[in-house]
Amino acid sequence: MGDWFRQSIVATGRLPLFCFFVMLIAAFMATRINVRLIRAKIGWFRNVNVGEMHIHHVVFGVILMLVGGVAGLIVSPGTQISMAVAASVFGVGSALVLDEFALILHLHDVYWEEEGRTSVDAVFIAVAVTGLLLIGLRPLTWDYGTFVDPAALIVANLALAVVTLLKGKIWTGMAGLFVPPMLLVGAFRLARPGSPWAHWFFAKRSPRKMARAIHREERWRRPVIKVKIAFQEFLSGRHDLPSTRRGRRHS
Repeated sequence: MGDWFRQSIVATGRLPLFCFFVMLIAAFMATRINVRLIRAKIGWFRNVNVGEMHIHHVVFGVILMLVGGVAGLIVSPGTQISMAVAASVFGVGSALVLDEFALILHLHDVYWEEEGRTSVDAVFIAVAVTGLLLIGLRPLTWDYGTFVDPAALIVANLALAVVTLLKGKIWTGMAGLFVPPMLLVGAFRLARPGSPWAHWFFAKRSPRKMARAIHREERWRRPVIKVKIAFQEFLSGRHDLPSTRRGRRHS
């Protein structure tokens, strides 16, 4: 194990990325344990308040990201240990920020509501992308040989990624940045019924296509989503409060 770590992580210059990866996961798990204990009112675990103002942990996350990011810029280049420390701080801050990603997205505290699952999804995506980078994969660098112009390939892959994401296929779009053939599948298959693509192009114009999309969603995707939600709730707690976003209008 030690030889693998030295050869695959340290020797390849991936120690800072490894530290970021580990601290991102560890800080997310510690944060979720803490907030679940606060919610259950166990022991001395309480929210951080200044007077009547509740200080969300995204605030501490932003500060730590700034500290880690600036430290990473000023340390001596080529010094993996210093970079690893900065990356660790940045990883902790990233976990705190992403854990309240839904709050940033909705500009409303939806932490334990259904919309709050977006935060857990954001953390899962960050962990997955970092893991792919850690094993040596790089986005938009798939080798098709000398017959394809690299610049044109990057533009084409980005276009396919945008289409895939607009079709509501987030995981396929993110993974496709590292394995571009997946983007072809995501971009040319039918969009999910709740996606922007479906809303723009066939929700009202093609009832038959919309019915196909809904059928696929209920038959294939819903069971997978149920398993994902069960796993997320096991790790992060149940998002079971009634939504306060439905019916609200932006001013």
